Amino acid sequence: MANEVKNETKKFVVAVDGPAGTGKSTATKRISKLLGLTHVDTGALYRGIAYLAMEAGFGLEFDESDHAAITKIAQRTKFEFQRIPGKNPSNRLFVNSKDITGFIRTPDMSMMASRVSAIPGVRAALKDLQRSLGVSSPSILEGRDIGTVIFPDADLKFFLTADIDARAKRRLDELEAQGGDIPSYEELREQIKSRDEGDSTRAIAPLRKAEGAIEIDTTTYTLDQVVEIMAEQIKKRIHELGLDQ
Repeated sequence: MANEVKNETKKFVVAVDGPAGTGKSTATKRISKLLGLTHVDTGALYRGIAYLAMEAGFGLEFDESDHAAITKIAQRTKFEFQRIPGKNPSNRLFVNSKDITGFIRTPDMSMMASRVSAIPGVRAALKDLQRSLGVSSPSILEGRDIGTVIFPDADLKFFLTADIDARAKRRLDELEAQGGDIPSYEELREQIKSRDEGDSTRAIAPLRKAEGAIEIDTTTYTLDQVVEIMAEQIKKRIHELGLDQ
């Protein structure tokens, strides 16, 4: 495959950051397949902690006195991504040997993930895990602090943005495709706005564009166009580093 990373002994890391609904997850998945990079969805890790916290009885309104207990959940959890082969292969998230992939993409889980991600102990518990996942093979990682905190030394960084109306519409389409009860467009828009504010103003690792990151406003781009733009930049960087030899 053209410009796929050939030298497995020299690791290559791409960091992709941005708020919800910018298309970073879908684009990253496609690029991982196109260029032979391992896809690490770091947001799914926080959603995993959110799932376990809610399962343990913590609601969206938990307070600072609950931080220690939620941190212990993060410290004790075993995470594993498994690629399930088949006609439509998928990357599944297992926590403590349980596949929770189908439970972590609801609006409430998104809000809970944003809240638990602001807990310093949770971030500390997951930082080393994220780095170890990223350096285990040539990888592309997506999240909100990959280029600023987890991999400030990434070989290439992207920051995806889009206006809030486009992002809310994308989320609505995604949820409708999954089926089941879904919030209204207005509710989704407010949830995204609230999460943006929480992610951007938290004291620990706030969402922001990393130094040197390539910014892409995906508002008017199709997914194919976003993938093409990112893939060309990645292939160029792979070639510059001599990793396609």
